[in-house]
Formats: sequence, structure tokens, C-alpha cells
Amino acid sequence: MLYKSMLTTALLAAPAAVAARGTLGFAVGNTTPDNKCKTTSDYEKDFEAIKANSEAKLIRTYSNTDSFGNPCDTAGQILPAAKDAGLQVLVGMWPDGGAYSREKKALVDADLEQYGDTVYGVTVGSEGIYRGTYSEKDLLGWIDDMHKTFPDTLIGTADSWNGWANGSMDGIITSGIKLILANGFPYWQYQDINNATKTFFYTMSEALAHVQEVSGSLDDIHFMNGETGWPGDGGDDAGAAKAGDKNMETFWKESVCGALEWGLDLFWFEAFDEPNKADAVGDDGVAASEKFWGSFTADHKPKFDMKCGN
Repeated sequence: MLYKSMLTTALLAAPAAVAARGTLGFAVGNTTPDNKCKTTSDYEKDFEAIKANSEAKLIRTYSNTDSFGNPCDTAGQILPAAKDAGLQVLVGMWPDGGAYSREKKALVDADLEQYGDTVYGVTVGSEGIYRGTYSEKDLLGWIDDMHKTFPDTLIGTADSWNGWANGSMDGIITSGIKLILANGFPYWQYQDINNATKTFFYTMSEALAHVQEVSGSLDDIHFMNGETGWPGDGGDDAGAAKAGDKNMETFWKESVCGALEWGLDLFWFEAFDEPNKADAVGDDGVAASEKFWGSFTADHKPKFDMKCGN
């Protein structure tokens, strides 16, 4: 998730396709702090905290296995809890390393159709083109297969904002896909918190403008921010980007609330701290902690007021 870039263009105006207020979502992990797969009751506790402290309507998952590759039945466990809570889930698949068939089987076994509108859609992969863990040909084949398997479900994919902006994802944009998620983190661009909002809006504007230009439409493809966030207390600094709960709150109040007002649907990474999570290794080979990116602690305590108002 390291996207170093220089800002050379002023903040762009809101594109014409962005109109109504955006919808807030949270990325939610599928394991507990002691590395056990979450059950429906675990997700119920997650959603109780999210609904009490934010205006979120969406939840995003990433895979149907834990970090060790063990099955978690994520879809089958989270969807009943989301339905009861009145939330929608963007169900994630993690096809890397030959896992596509296993991930697909988990969704088929979960019988997504029975949950109706609780299933917002399905994303195939997350930043795999950026990381080089699968090819465009692989991704297009998987997306086509998912369209055939779930013909009435919105199917999309997520990747870094710069991939959507620089032409490297044009084959995906022109494939007929209807859902694109662009991930963008000013923190991983080593931006001081005082420049974070400008950076975030710039990256999302660049990605959206290119998607619209290549697709030839302002709204044929639904464009969302797939991930954004800031590490809290206990996290690592990234150059001028300093971790800490106060900076996390500032980024939320300025960037997240501003983007929602701008009309962008977005997912905050992430809902809850994951003290069991392994460090991420960036492009520069440096390990960085992802344990404290939650706007809630691991035991569901909010770190700040997450309601943006109208």
C-alpha cells in the first residue's frame, strides 16, 4: 500500500457524476485478536459498535480464509449478522496464490442469493495488480466467471488509485465491469497530516477522472474509494506522516467527512485494531505495523466521535 507521489496539481473540483452524499463503510477483519475465525456473534458485536458510533451502512470483507489459509466461512458468518443489523456487505474474494476456486466455493456454499440486498456486491481481489500477485488476464477471467456464477450480483475489483489513474488498469475499465474500488492513503504517500486532505482528494479525483474518460461515461461504472485510513497510537510513522489517534481523528474529520459530503462512497480501513496482525512490508522493503489502524480498539471502544453530521 505504499504509494509515494508528488502533488503537482491543485485540488480538482468534484466530478459531475458525484452528486448525492456518499455512503460510509468499514473494512472488517474476519479473525478475533486470538486468531480465531469470527462467528456470527462476533460480527454482531462488531456491528453494534459500528452502528452506535458512526453513520456507516456498508461493510467490506477480503477473503473467506484466515491469514494462515484456514477456512473461515466469512460470508456465511457475517451475512446473517449484517442482515439483522440492517447493513450491507461487499463480500471480498482473495484469489492470490491459486485460491480462486476455494474462495468461489465458499461463496457458493454460503448461498449469497438468500441474503438479498444484504449482499451489496462481490469484489474479486484487492491490489493484486499493484502487488503483481496476479495478471490482468487472470482477473478478467475470474470476474467473468463470477458474473456467470452470480448473474444478479454486482461484481467488481479493488486496486490502488494510481493504477486506475495511470492507464495500467485500462483493460479492466473497458471490460464491462460495473464496480471499481480505488484505494488511497495519504499516509502511505508520506504526507504530513496538514496535506493529507488535499492529497486524498487529488488521488481520488485523478482515478475517477481517468475511469470516466476511458469508460466514456460519467456513471456507467460505480466508483468507490476502497480503502483509506490512518494509523493510531502504537502505529509506525511513514516519513512526514505521523501515526497517532489525534492525527487519525483529524484525517477522519477532514478527509472522510469531506469526501462523504463531496459524494464519494468510501471504506475506512479499518474498523477495529488487529493486535494479532502481521506487519506489512512496503515497496521499499521496510516493515510497518498494521495493528492499530482501527477507529475502534480491538475491544470495540471508539477512539473518537465518528459521526460527520449533515
